[in-house]
Order: sequence, then structure tokens, then C-alpha cells
Amino acid sequence: VHVAHDCHVGDDTIFGNMATLGGHVTVEDCVNISAGSGVHQFCRVGRHAFIGGYSVVTKDALPYARTVGSRPARIYGANTIGLVRRGFTPDVVTKVRRSFRYLLQSKLNTTRALQQIQRDQSLACDEVQYLIDFIRTSQRGVILRRASRRAAEVVADE
Repeated sequence: VHVAHDCHVGDDTIFGNMATLGGHVTVEDCVNISAGSGVHQFCRVGRHAFIGGYSVVTKDALPYARTVGSRPARIYGANTIGLVRRGFTPDVVTKVRRSFRYLLQSKLNTTRALQQIQRDQSLACDEVQYLIDFIRTSQRGVILRRASRRAAEVVADE
């Protein structure tokens, strides 16, 4: 593991072998960064995020998300297994998953998707509000590319 200068690493974070953080990276609490993955300088990794093996993260990685791949890294949906293991209630996990549907599967741009998430009272919870705030405060931009249909099918088969 290599953690460069001026990085902030939260509690209960797991690093795989050869994981690398560039300078000034912020990794929040309860993040899992798998083996061989790299996070570019000045990026943020949101809490309860999962970064898959040998991934290259060049933008902010969303909290509660499974992010995998290199140039560009893509989101494979909510990190539901990680959230359940950390004791999140089924209701909160469902709200987070539905929020990701607005962000990744709707035809709305990011601004409109965030507005729709805030308007949908059935999604109201601290975790969803944190997700919205994380996106809005990003300096480098966030990873919002959805995995290709074929890649998602391969991962689902595992």
C-alpha cells in the first residue's frame, strides 16, 4: 500500500495489496479499496464505497457505490452487500439503491436527477442527503458512468 503526502484516511478502511493513493486524497470511513487500485491526486472516496481490484479512480468515487474499472472507472450500482454487513437497515439500503437508479438509469442529467431525488419524499434519509451533498461539493467531478450492459451481466453471473 502506498499513501502519498497530505492524504486523509478514515476509520475502518481496508486496503488491498498494492493499493495506491495519490497526494491530497481523502478516503472517508468504511471504504474498501481492492488490490492494485489507484486513486488519483485530489480525489475523494465517499464513505462505504467499494473500489474493485485494479481500478483507476480519476474522479471522486461516490459513497455507497461499487466502482470498478480503469479509464474510466464505472459504477456497478450500490454497495448493498457492504451496507448490509455494516448494519444498515433494509429501508436505508433500498433508498440508496433507488437514488442510484435516478443517477445512473434515468435519462435525467445529474442536476435534474439530484432535484428528483430531493423531491421524492420516499427517499428522505441522512444517507441519501449525504450522497446528494457529496456530488454537489465535488471539485474534480464524480464518477457517474454506468457499467456497460455486458459488463454488468458478467459481474451479476459471479
